[in-house]
Amino acid sequence: MSLHSPEFIPVETAPVFAALGDKVRLSLLSRLQDGQPHSVVQLTAGTGLTRQGVRKHLGVLEGAGLVNRERVGRESLFTYQPAGIEDLRVHLERASMQWDDAVGRLKKLLEKE
Repeated sequence: MSLHSPEFIPVETAPVFAALGDKVRLSLLSRLQDGQPHSVVQLTAGTGLTRQGVRKHLGVLEGAGLVNRERVGRESLFTYQPAGIEDLRVHLERASMQWDDAVGRLKKLLEKE
């Protein structure tokens, strides 16, 4: 896939964008960025949400590759996975480069006239 291709951001990044598009999920992700594993009970505390609601949001984050779930006995512990954000950052950087390139070409074209 070339930088100049209109499809330079792969379809597999869509779940990451969708996951980050919700303020509750952003808040959960922020809380998980301390590097410590957190249970659903810990993540529910102070949110005003039910554990079931938090689990649903964590499932979206997990599906997007932003958190990892580990079973410890009867409990699930969640940790932040920075690789999902890093992949997205790389794709957004490519998009930025493409726009910079397009603006540069337009500027050159306009300067010729």
